[in-house]
Amino acid sequence: PENIPLSLAQQRMWFLNRFDTASAAYNVPVAVRLSGALDEDALRSAIADVVARHEILRTIYPQTEQGPVQVILPPAQAVPELEVRTVTADEVVGAVVELTSTSFDVTVEVPIKVALFKIEGETPAPAPVESEAAAHAAAYTFDFADIAPTGQFQIVDPDAAAPAEYVLALVIHHISGDGSSVAPLTRDLMTAYAARSLGQEPGWSPLAVQYADYSIWQRELLGDENDADSLAAKQVAYWQQALAGLPDQLDLPADRPRPAVQSFAGGKIDIRIDAELHSGLVDLARAEGATLFMVVHTALAVLLARLSGSGDIAIGTPMAGRGEAVLDDLIGMFVNTLVFRTEVDGGEPFNALLARQRETDIQAYANADVPFERLVEVLNPARSTARHPLFQVGLSFQNLTRSTLELPGLSVSGLDVDTELSQFDLHLIVSDLYGDDGAADGITGILTYATDIFDRETVVGFADRFVALLREIVSAPRTVVGEIEILAAAERTEILDRRNDTAHQVDSTATLASMLTATVAAKPTAIALIGPDGETLTYAELGARVNGLARHLISIGVGPEARVALALRRSVDLVVAMYAVSVAGGAYVPVDPDQPAERTGYILETAAPVCVLTNAAAEFSTEVAPLVRMDQLAPAAKLGPITDADRVAPLRPDHTAYVIFTSGSTGRPKGVALPHAAIANQLQWKSAEFELGPDDAVLLKTAATFDLSVWEFWSAAVTGGRLVIAAADGHRDPAYLNELMARERVTTLHVVPSMLDALLTAGDGVMNDALRRVLAIGEALPAAVAQRFRALNRQSRLFNLYGPTEAAVSITSHQVTDADKGSVSIGAPEWNSRVYVLDARLNPVPDGVSGELYLAGTQLARGYFARPDLTADRFVANPFAVGERMYRTGDLVAWSDNGELEYRGRTDFQ
Repeated sequence: PENIPLSLAQQRMWFLNRFDTASAAYNVPVAVRLSGALDEDALRSAIADVVARHEILRTIYPQTEQGPVQVILPPAQAVPELEVRTVTADEVVGAVVELTSTSFDVTVEVPIKVALFKIEGETPAPAPVESEAAAHAAAYTFDFADIAPTGQFQIVDPDAAAPAEYVLALVIHHISGDGSSVAPLTRDLMTAYAARSLGQEPGWSPLAVQYADYSIWQRELLGDENDADSLAAKQVAYWQQALAGLPDQLDLPADRPRPAVQSFAGGKIDIRIDAELHSGLVDLARAEGATLFMVVHTALAVLLARLSGSGDIAIGTPMAGRGEAVLDDLIGMFVNTLVFRTEVDGGEPFNALLARQRETDIQAYANADVPFERLVEVLNPARSTARHPLFQVGLSFQNLTRSTLELPGLSVSGLDVDTELSQFDLHLIVSDLYGDDGAADGITGILTYATDIFDRETVVGFADRFVALLREIVSAPRTVVGEIEILAAAERTEILDRRNDTAHQVDSTATLASMLTATVAAKPTAIALIGPDGETLTYAELGARVNGLARHLISIGVGPEARVALALRRSVDLVVAMYAVSVAGGAYVPVDPDQPAERTGYILETAAPVCVLTNAAAEFSTEVAPLVRMDQLAPAAKLGPITDADRVAPLRPDHTAYVIFTSGSTGRPKGVALPHAAIANQLQWKSAEFELGPDDAVLLKTAATFDLSVWEFWSAAVTGGRLVIAAADGHRDPAYLNELMARERVTTLHVVPSMLDALLTAGDGVMNDALRRVLAIGEALPAAVAQRFRALNRQSRLFNLYGPTEAAVSITSHQVTDADKGSVSIGAPEWNSRVYVLDARLNPVPDGVSGELYLAGTQLARGYFARPDLTADRFVANPFAVGERMYRTGDLVAWSDNGELEYRGRTDFQ
């Protein structure tokens, strides 16, 4: 026709070229090394012969009112100029990369470029001679198994002058050729050169068809999608069902966040599967009625599932697309891409998964005529310039037919050139090799990767795990896929044992009561606290008030495991009440007097406290438990220290210290009961880690119903420092808090990141110059907030800590540094604490892989008060320590290779 349509595959290439004409991501490179007497005129004529033979090499794709069309130019107007340049041996690879990285505007340019590089000053090393016959052959045997030729036979005369060395490099845009086009392109070029070097025209037979014929035929074959009986309509319907609900993106453990625009910058590593493993894979395929490709593909899907935590895996695989014999010798864009979807069930044996995948793959092959580009249009996934649509991992299984060519007077070999490009996040490209007897001889290839997001070491790790996984599958194909070991023994030891080697000697007899009593005895004249109205108490005065109230509580039955509710707004009374409950041996249960009565009533009914401590300022009333008004109590007759002899029963570290009710995801409050041993371990670690002492001042501004307040209430009390109490509603005013901290020379601030951001905003980024340490917890700490603080507060260190209410405030810690630009780590486990990053089957995951965080060790809560069902669900047996428990957090994290944790968000677990 007058307007020749583009094939459907060409349409996408055309669009991508118009979107970014400078990109080399869709260039197809060819590089051949030539040694000997080269006839440059014959080479130029050969190039012209090939361009004349293949119309696609002299086609441009201008835009018209009807859309882009193919315009085939006369041969004389389309022969590319042969650039000839002299380079050194060190420069040749760079020169080839420069050519193959060239850009095309396919609307006006013929998409092929050719260059000949003459290498100066190089003497080639003799190549291996593989047989006597080959050594005496007058011609060279050329192997077209891949883009770059392999194998070389060369006779070297030590007395002869060194032959000239050349590299012939070609690059065509993907709109005009694909990987399978390289063989006919190079073969025809060498055939034409052989003829022209003898003064003859190439004697090849005319091509039966041209690419333009194919593009017209393809549209006729597929038919109109609006016709329900057409091939296109049937296959599109299949893919709409097969790929329904496919995730937009596969998130693998990456070294950097994905950039907003995919650059296609890439690297590659070599892959090698030995003959023994190859043979085992072939035997497995035969036993299961599958192909080798299906086994490798299913294994790759299992690895991706284990590395991503997703059970829905999409892998793209190119198909040659040359279903008719007349297309075999044609250059052109025939390749199509199939999307193979694998739903990986961690509890399914590999051989069962392979059987399912076999049927899926067969159906995909049966519906392979609709071009990938059309599927993208029809399925319309969420578009992004940051990633490839529908899949981000490719698998190419190359078993191209090998052909040979003899060239007189020239030795030809392949040149391995890394174009430093990768179209996908990962692309596994492999070829299976066989001996003359048909026996498996190994699988070789490369794994390309996007350098935007992966480092080489990370991808080497992927490859090592893949080969190890293949060995596991061959040795035990009925193994449940979720139990296939993907960790090396040393790696498993590092993750489970070395990173959790946190054992530290602490005072195992310590309780909150004993630690406070010790401070009162050691620092009687030191200022213990400063109230919102300026009231100050020394430790001796504080101890007297605490002990007096404690004796009253003991007199009404408060002792170990008895609860006392605290219905008080932030004040000196609240501090005294909390300390008194602990000294009496009881467990304090904070409630907010300003919370809805329904919530408070539920907490009191569940906790069943002996009494509720309150005062007139709280204006609190309830009929659930008796009230004790602190402002109406008569002064105690005896104010001295309280010992076990005074208590209802001896106080031990395993007794409950406090019960804090948290609403959780359902909104119904649940009480978390923490023992003295847990918080005592935390406070001893905290005092040592942050060098807290009597010269420190700690700000109290957090509601007692939030476990962060435990730090604020108790840090000064156990180290002899000062507690500065903010006004009851002071936490709502960042400017007031900044002023209070400056006036009272606060050295230690405990804060959630959103509050830190507010304090920085109120103070123009500057905190008081007495501040020495800021401990952030309770929310993800944005890197921008962290670096904003550090920029103008160099006198203070900033720490990011993690810990749920179920684990005594914090259980991991990290000091923020200049390196925390993109995200901030939550750190490594603290004293006597252990952390595990596990998959859905409680297997430890490798570094960089997201998994659910489980906690273990001294600081775990006893469980949920009066909720044995919920306790059993969240506090589970520790498979890595007999007789111990671990807590399932529901948080997603990943290990960094430095042994610290990166927070990744929440799981779907409720």
